[in-house]
Amino acid sequence: MAITEKSIKLLWSNAAGRCSFDGCRVRLSQREAEGRAPYTIGEMAHIRGDKPSANRHDSSQITAERDDYTNLILLCPNHHTEIDKKQNEEIFTVEILHEMKTKHENWVDQRTDTDEATERQALAKSILVLLEENHQAWQAYGPMSELALSEPHNDEVFSIWVSERLSTIVPNNRKITGLLERHRGVLDPHDQKDVSAFLLHSRSYERWVNDEISYAGVLRFPAEFADRIRRAANGGS
Repeated sequence: MAITEKSIKLLWSNAAGRCSFDGCRVRLSQREAEGRAPYTIGEMAHIRGDKPSANRHDSSQITAERDDYTNLILLCPNHHTEIDKKQNEEIFTVEILHEMKTKHENWVDQRTDTDEATERQALAKSILVLLEENHQAWQAYGPMSELALSEPHNDEVFSIWVSERLSTIVPNNRKITGLLERHRGVLDPHDQKDVSAFLLHSRSYERWVNDEISYAGVLRFPAEFADRIRRAANGGS
């Protein structure tokens, strides 16, 4: 049995596409450089080793448990190699790796829970930055991007788009949702319909990413919300 798509998506989105090794946090999807196509360097390491000869192997685990999200940690290649060296088995125990994973995911959550805004224009400016990051990811790597259309069968191109959805779009949507939930009261009454539309879109998008619903169940991104946020960030109504 292989690692399921759901476990992969949970691992990448909860880690925000960054190495979970304590203090590393390197981004695991690499954008184009010097004409090279984008690619991912993230590795899904087993906390309890997947083979009898592997570090921290637990023979009592069934295959489904071994390949489940709860037994995986997202790492860069260097730290994956480090935790799996035989001489480091007593250093990087199951408990230590679970602590690293939890600490990193808590750090991701804290980044999405930070209060940046208490009035309408400041709130809109904070949200606009995140919307623009998402839009740039979609424009650069999404299914209608120049890159995707020019290389429709390139697995690396598709892989980077999946990575951007998990490491950029989902975490940013969570942060926008948190900002709206905490500061919705500073928005004008005419903002509220578009805010509700975005919140519904965000929830459905993440449910799709986590394989809870089909893509047909994802509500369309409300362009009106982005337009309203952009006007508010510029001091308009």
